[in-house]
Amino acid sequence: MSLSDRLFQDMKAAMREKAAGKTKLAVIRMVRSAIQNKEIELGHKLSDEEVLSILAREVRMRKESLPTYERSGREDLVAKLREEIGILRDYLPAQLSEADIEELVRKIMDQIGALGPRDLGRVMKEVMPQVRGRAEGKMVNEVVCRLLEELQG
Repeated sequence: MSLSDRLFQDMKAAMREKAAGKTKLAVIRMVRSAIQNKEIELGHKLSDEEVLSILAREVRMRKESLPTYERSGREDLVAKLREEIGILRDYLPAQLSEADIEELVRKIMDQIGALGPRDLGRVMKEVMPQVRGRAEGKMVNEVVCRLLEELQG
């Protein structure tokens, strides 16, 4: 079953749950809407990888909003965002730990012969397709920068 089909089935289940599935239903509808908009833009049905990138973007947007709501004391919105993030993460593959990312980055650096920080783009180009949906780009970038600086230092 494709990820889009799974979202559709889960949306139907959330509709049957009435009030208990209200938040889940809203989140799934929002994601399906984003998927549909992207399909219209691209002119084809999205692959699971493309759907994963939309899901990851939605999680990232919510994570970026959290500090703002926390600073303003809006605990109600903080709790809602965390619940939405939890719902969205159910559709993403298991997240890689920093150690896993570091291991993958070291392997790729060896393969391409990275020498220092100037090779950041080459390393990121190879790493990102392998971690898509399983790690945030910001974390990957930090690990790559740190390891490239270690090489030079």
